[in-house]
Amino acid sequence: MTKKKHRKPSNNKISNLTNTILSILKKDRNSTFNYKQIAAKLGVNDASSRNQIIKKLQQLKAKEEIEEVDRGKFKAVVNNEYHTGILDLAAKGNGYIISDDFEDDIFVASNNINKALNGDEVEFYAYKRKHRGKQEGEITTIIKRAKTEYVGTIQIHDKKGFAFVVADSNKMYTDIFVPINKINKAEDGDKVLVSLEDWPEKSDSPNGKVIEVLGKPGEHSTEIHAILAEYGLPLEFPEEVEAFANKIDTSITAEEIAKRRDMRKDLTFTIDPKDAKDFDDALSFKVLDNGLYEIGIHIADVSHYLQPGTILDDEAYERATSIYLVDRVVPMLPEILSNGACSLRPHEEKYTFSAVFHMNDKCEIKNEWFGRTVTYSDARFAYEEAQAIIENNATINEVEVLKNTDKIDTTIPAEVSLTGAVYQTSVEVAQATIKMNQLARKMRTARMRDGAISFDKVEVKFNLDEEANPIGIHFKTSKDANKMIEEFMLLANRKVSEYVGKQKPEKTFVYRVHDEPDESKLAQLQTVVGRFGHKLNFKDKGSIASSLNNLLKDVVGKKEQNLVDTLTIRTMSKAEYTTHNIGHYGLAFDYYSHFTSPIRRYPDVMAHRLLQQYLDGEKSANQEIYEEKCKHSSNMEYLATRAERDSIKYMQIRFMQDHQDEEFLGVISGVTDWGIYIEIVSNKCEGMVSVRDMKDDHYQFDQDQYAMIGQKTGTMYQLGDEVIVKVKNADLVKKHLDFYMVGKPEA
Repeated sequence: MTKKKHRKPSNNKISNLTNTILSILKKDRNSTFNYKQIAAKLGVNDASSRNQIIKKLQQLKAKEEIEEVDRGKFKAVVNNEYHTGILDLAAKGNGYIISDDFEDDIFVASNNINKALNGDEVEFYAYKRKHRGKQEGEITTIIKRAKTEYVGTIQIHDKKGFAFVVADSNKMYTDIFVPINKINKAEDGDKVLVSLEDWPEKSDSPNGKVIEVLGKPGEHSTEIHAILAEYGLPLEFPEEVEAFANKIDTSITAEEIAKRRDMRKDLTFTIDPKDAKDFDDALSFKVLDNGLYEIGIHIADVSHYLQPGTILDDEAYERATSIYLVDRVVPMLPEILSNGACSLRPHEEKYTFSAVFHMNDKCEIKNEWFGRTVTYSDARFAYEEAQAIIENNATINEVEVLKNTDKIDTTIPAEVSLTGAVYQTSVEVAQATIKMNQLARKMRTARMRDGAISFDKVEVKFNLDEEANPIGIHFKTSKDANKMIEEFMLLANRKVSEYVGKQKPEKTFVYRVHDEPDESKLAQLQTVVGRFGHKLNFKDKGSIASSLNNLLKDVVGKKEQNLVDTLTIRTMSKAEYTTHNIGHYGLAFDYYSHFTSPIRRYPDVMAHRLLQQYLDGEKSANQEIYEEKCKHSSNMEYLATRAERDSIKYMQIRFMQDHQDEEFLGVISGVTDWGIYIEIVSNKCEGMVSVRDMKDDHYQFDQDQYAMIGQKTGTMYQLGDEVIVKVKNADLVKKHLDFYMVGKPEA
């Protein structure tokens, strides 16, 4: 007789049972659950597991974390411990929630993320317990996904009938499952854009579909397209938008001129980068009979062509900004406007929106006028030519001679050379440039005296060949010609916002605001720059500004300049668009808006429309509507900035791929427990030395000293130290630049 087999009872302990039960009950707080339903959700049905659940339910009931509504039926205790916030995921899967309800971030362990993704707006439960000093929480509901499209590499399993997309972002902790019929003709290993469709409750991965095949990883066009796609930014205009733009009447008519102030006879010129393709601002200058100077800041009248309610305006609003990648510009407006009708090219009549000022030698504004104009640009020249005029007190004719000396950049393209009719006004343009530079210097001095912060951060620019390969790097610095243009643009922006902002009753307007710096960030900056021997004084608002300006001035030309410039900028609050004016701390202006670049910024278009509305005597615009537009514009600006930084990082890695056998002098720009970040002095490329690759000793991170210290030798690598490094790996796909540490340079 066969003996009856008995199943051995399972003695496996269910891990993290407390949090799991609370998560189930809190996720559906209006429902009740018995132990059988909870067991089913956990996928267990043995006696041991059921007993563990029953016991845990009673424990949680005793602690009053859950309540027994009916016999054997439990639900979560609803109290004021539920909050909302934004999830910021770390690379290892844990995260932090930023919530207005708490002064500090709330730590969320990976097992309490509950399928939320980076940037999601979430509801969470705040526990009384803490994790490494931070209050701990658990996400209960996903209120709104931050994004539903991800860039990644597809791995196709033909025989199994499905594929997985491995996201590029290190903050995406799971692969995305794609059925074989939704791969959109992608091939194994392609970089794709995938859209999330749903996330079944018992599935480890969300389901998605491929909506675009971007190309092969590592190829230039693929990676640039991927950068844009990662942030949901467009590459091209829809055909119907291009068609609409191409049908716009861009002619200059007598009927329209009659509605405007005619300034075509005023001496007018543009100063722009030598490789500029569009010119959205021009300056005019004349000396009045009373000795005052009339200076006009003329801005392309984009709002004349961009009419509300059209598909062109809708597209411009959605984009909100032009995007400046290393190898291309993704414009806000189609080319017929950005490089055509709205580009203030020399020897062409254009519709403009102008701010005209009468000022004396002390830069005191005696009269101001705002309105629509028609202008004619007499000359276009590059910053380098304007700089040569300023430095050498030269006329434009003499600039041609200067080009053959070492006093001016000889790489200015031939089409920039000033010939023909422009020479007839060369003396006037030169005199205007020199006088306006003198006035600009006075205005800048006054701004600094009022507490403005002088950020003249060095910009890294790549020299690209015809196939967009980086063949060199140069640094762009701001000189008098650049600063002259900047001051007059700032003047227009400030005075336009003052004109609207001081009206009674109050009028809705689009302001560019910048809050005061955070005290804790200033304290961190003091700690870091102290390593380089710099001291700061944060006693009051005035001392903060002067102290930061002195710091930025002191580091010019020093090894730590780029690091200190970057850290100082990071201490500042983020500038944003809003209808609620709080002033602009960094510029020391009580009123400030963006008015001068409507070709590339939608908030400037809004400013033009609102200004004209108020000049026409119309009532105030709806603040709620414009505040929503401001939020959208700020968000799109943030995404565009992220994409621009990613493109620089990508190009730095491409550049370093061709220099893998070379040693470089670098400066330690960051120290963490996993490695040392180093910025190369000669090209500003930043990479990391992993602590695992430092084989000459066992190194440990010393947080107090911002240093990595060898336990045997005592060798210290500290923030700001100069070191010699070699390239270990330049990975275009993962956008990682890794170094080997060679050592410290010889004294």
